[in-house]
Amino acid sequence: MTHSLVCAETVSRVSSVLNRNTRQFGKKHLFDQDEETCWNSDQGPSQWVILEFPQRIRVSQLQIQFQGGFSSRCGRLEGSQGCEALNKIVDFYPEDNNSLQISCPGLWAAEVDRLKVMFEDTTDFFGRVVIYHLRVLGEKV
Repeated sequence: MTHSLVCAETVSRVSSVLNRNTRQFGKKHLFDQDEETCWNSDQGPSQWVILEFPQRIRVSQLQIQFQGGFSSRCGRLEGSQGCEALNKIVDFYPEDNNSLQISCPGLWAAEVDRLKVMFEDTTDFFGRVVIYHLRVLGEKV
C-alpha cells in the first residue's frame, strides 16, 4: 500500500534557508500541507533536501510543488542504507511552473532509509528554489 513516508520521526535537513529565516521559510514548511507556506532556499549553485527515515522504505513516487520561476531544470534522487554513501537512484526533470509535479518511474526498486533530493540548474538567476510541497510516497519495508 502506497502512502506518505514522511512522519514525525523523519529527520530532515536542507542546503540553506533564505536569510536564515527558518520561521518563515524553514524546512518544516515542506511537509505542513499549508498552501500559504514554503521552504525558500538561499542562493547557491545547487540546493538539496535530505530525509532520514526511522526505518527502511521503498519509494514509488515523488511529488513536488515549486513556485514558478524558482524551480529546477534538473533534479536527482539519491539514497542509501545506514551509513553507506549515497547512490544515484534516478534523475528527474521538473517543469518551471506552480503545478504539483509527480515523478513516478515504476522501476525504483531501491530500498533506503536516507534520501537526498538534489535540485540543480535552477531557473532563478541566483540559484534559489521555492517549494510549497514535497511528498515522498511508497511503502515501509
